[in-house]
Amino acid sequence: MPPRKPPRWVQWTVVPLLILVPIGYVIISAEQSRDSGEEKQQQAAATTLTHLWPTKVQRRIYEVPIPSGSTPVAYLETNNWASSSFYVQFRTNQGGLDTFLAQVDTSRSALKDGDVTVSPKQARTVRWTFGTDRRWAGLKLKQHGDKPDHNITVDLSDTDHPVVYVVSTINFR
Repeated sequence: MPPRKPPRWVQWTVVPLLILVPIGYVIISAEQSRDSGEEKQQQAAATTLTHLWPTKVQRRIYEVPIPSGSTPVAYLETNNWASSSFYVQFRTNQGGLDTFLAQVDTSRSALKDGDVTVSPKQARTVRWTFGTDRRWAGLKLKQHGDKPDHNITVDLSDTDHPVVYVVSTINFR
C-alpha cells in the first residue's frame, strides 16, 4: 500500500512553520546579543561610580566580598595595560564590617585610626573626598602573585553604619 499523502491544509501549515520558526529565533537571538553588547560597552565606558551591586564575577576576580544587606553599593572598574582596578563603596553595619574584613583575611584590629589608604589619585578617579571632619581608619593588603592588592578605608563617623571604600588592584607586571 503506497504512503498516504497528507491533506493539503497540513502542508500549508507545516511548510511556513518550518521556515518562520528558525527566522524568528535568529531575529530574537540577534536582538538579545545586540542588547548585551551595548550594556557591556556602557559599563566599559563608565567614568563614574555605578550605583548598583557589581556582578559576582567582578567581586570574585577582585576579591571584594560585599556583605549582604549593605546599601547603598556603588562600583567602578578601570583597566589599562599595566593593571586593573576595582573601586567599591558600600555602607554596612558593625557585623557586616567584621564579616567583610574577615573575608579578606584581616580584622578590625588591623585598621589604623586616622589612616586613609586610598591614594589621592585613586580618590580623584571616582570623586571620593576624604575630609578631616570624618573618623577614618584604613589598611593596605599587599598580596603575592596574581592576587589583587586592597586599599581599604573605612569611615567610622557613624559607628553603627560604617562606610567602606575599597580599591582592589591587579597588577599585570
